[in-house]
Amino acid sequence: MKLLGKHIEKHGSGHVTVRPEDDEDMWHLYNLIQEGDEVRAPAIRRVVNVSATGSTESHRVRMSLTLSVTRTHFSPSASSSTPTPGSSSASQGSAMMQITGRVVVENQHVKMGSFHTLDIETHRDVKIFKENWDSIALERVTEACVEGRGAEVGAIVCGEGTAALCLLSEHMTVIRQRIDVPVPRKRTGSSSMHDKGLERFYNTLYSSFLRHIPYSSLRVVVIASPGFVKEAVYDYIFAEAVKTNNKPLLQARNKFLRVHISSPHVHSLVEVLKSPEVSSQLKETKFAREGIMLDKFFKTLGSDEDRAWYGPDHVELAASRGAIGTLLISDELFRASDPVQRKRFIVLVEGVREKGAEVLIFSSMHESGQQLNQLTGIAAILTFPLDIEVVEAEEREAKLEQESTATELATDT
Repeated sequence: MKLLGKHIEKHGSGHVTVRPEDDEDMWHLYNLIQEGDEVRAPAIRRVVNVSATGSTESHRVRMSLTLSVTRTHFSPSASSSTPTPGSSSASQGSAMMQITGRVVVENQHVKMGSFHTLDIETHRDVKIFKENWDSIALERVTEACVEGRGAEVGAIVCGEGTAALCLLSEHMTVIRQRIDVPVPRKRTGSSSMHDKGLERFYNTLYSSFLRHIPYSSLRVVVIASPGFVKEAVYDYIFAEAVKTNNKPLLQARNKFLRVHISSPHVHSLVEVLKSPEVSSQLKETKFAREGIMLDKFFKTLGSDEDRAWYGPDHVELAASRGAIGTLLISDELFRASDPVQRKRFIVLVEGVREKGAEVLIFSSMHESGQQLNQLTGIAAILTFPLDIEVVEAEEREAKLEQESTATELATDT
């Protein structure tokens, strides 16, 4: 995303002008734009002109509209249909974002106060006005505009006859294509139908891989599966590369890693990212760090539950005691329509950071973020153990003492 302009006053109000360039930028905008913000972006409206004789003529006019946002909608891909057996389904469309709201700046074609929906498009400027640019929003702008951002990992998550081809970037897991080819079972005395089904599956996967995975620009390409499917897929890809003299693919051979997973589904990418062979190559990337720390949280929860807390109320209690070593929080919590709720989590994050703890903001477009969302969207690994029941009892006692003191003061007056 390109930052074209930025003006923030000392008290926090101001505007930022950006130009989204890819799907991930759309995701950043979806997380930036809140209900009550004002957004100015290009739009196309059908305008009807009435002549003196009463005849009408309509034509489409491109204009810029400024809306006071009432609703936002994000769709990761224009195509998300489930493939039928024997087919492959590709996500041909790009991410879509729509903003609905009332027009707050009148022009010759649109009246003030009328409702409109803006379709945000890549390579078109978007101006965002906020009454308060908080630290999380400003951090998101800075992060989105870092040069050289993009997909870093390609993944083939496969089983016998099924595969999903994915690209992983800092904030998104994009499924580029799903493949489902029926493979008949082996029969006693004959395996020809089984072998033909596998050959068709491997051939479909190979051609889809060449179309959808830019292996030359990626750090790592992971082939993950239960059992030995990953070995067979790896061997087929490079046998075909040798047969067709595909030199770029042969030169990228050292980028390919084979990883065992428990099931041939996309959610198993969490297992891929925490595997030693992958994490060692991606240790400085944001999404790999998130996967490792989420895994550490679950292990801590199983072995020492007094050092693994989750849920907004409990995590706030741990923060008040200065016990948090690592805070895990989903970006979904910052999209709360209630500004009080959003402010609550911003204050929590800022307070934890001030005490020197690590804060990881998980993207809910990654599998790790979706797992965290199932666990209330917020969790913490503590630097020292705290018993939840003891802490809650202490809090209740402190509250009763405050109420008693307040009652005594009121009686004395």
